Amino acid sequence: MKLPACAAALPPAVLLAALAGMVATPAAHATAHATALPSANMEAVVKAAQIDPRRPDDTLTPGAKAGVLLVERALRDRRLLDAKWVDGYFGTTTVAAYAKYQKSLGLTGSDANGLPGRTSLTKLGAGRFKVTGVISPGARVSVGAYVVNARTRSMLKEAKRLLGRDFELDQGSYNPGGDPTSAGTHDGGGVVDISVKGMDSATRTAVVRALRLVGFAAWLRSPQQDDWPWHIHAVAISDTDLSSQAQHQIGDYYLGLNGLAGRGPDDGPKVTIRTWEEYQRR
Repeated sequence: MKLPACAAALPPAVLLAALAGMVATPAAHATAHATALPSANMEAVVKAAQIDPRRPDDTLTPGAKAGVLLVERALRDRRLLDAKWVDGYFGTTTVAAYAKYQKSLGLTGSDANGLPGRTSLTKLGAGRFKVTGVISPGARVSVGAYVVNARTRSMLKEAKRLLGRDFELDQGSYNPGGDPTSAGTHDGGGVVDISVKGMDSATRTAVVRALRLVGFAAWLRSPQQDDWPWHIHAVAISDTDLSSQAQHQIGDYYLGLNGLAGRGPDDGPKVTIRTWEEYQRR
């Protein structure tokens, strides 16, 4: 770097300050590089990964295309996804590719379910994109006799606050090999069954509504629907530990369906669909 001739006449302190402004430090370069990276909004990407595989067409999930494209390009460059599927649509092919990527990291079970989790998405984006709108299920904790994760427990607590009453679980999460009539929905996180013992019809509906308001896809189930006594089945939207079966139920909920194998119309109270994170920001 060549300084102008007049620089020699400057006081040393002034000269050093001038040089500091002219020379970019390595830290400054790193900051500038990080700032230049595009953003993948995890909330939007996870939402698309739940809904898109259940759509009857190739409609894109609103607000998710940019982030999904970043994920799909990274999977393509790892030779896990053919270029023809890099389209902003997080369908079954992209879910399967993402699950392969998760397994390549040594992840198993609900950590390799094809839904982008914080750890896998951050690693996939290293040097390519930064992750915003992070979702974390948190640690596994207990609610009564049942295991759930911290996010689910917080959601249940808020639903109880809205109701002004308590309710009890019949089944928790992370329960592979549990009741076979659950069809694997409780194998991962974010899923609970709630007892309706002692509740009248109006109270049952009020509980379902409160659960939906805080971010669950929730339905009142009868013995005729799933060979289980009357209960409320609740699935935490966008919980990244969801089993594949529970992911399908979330996608169907967004599409106005009841989450059962027959994919009938939603029979629960109508509310604005929000995730737990969206509920907290409202």
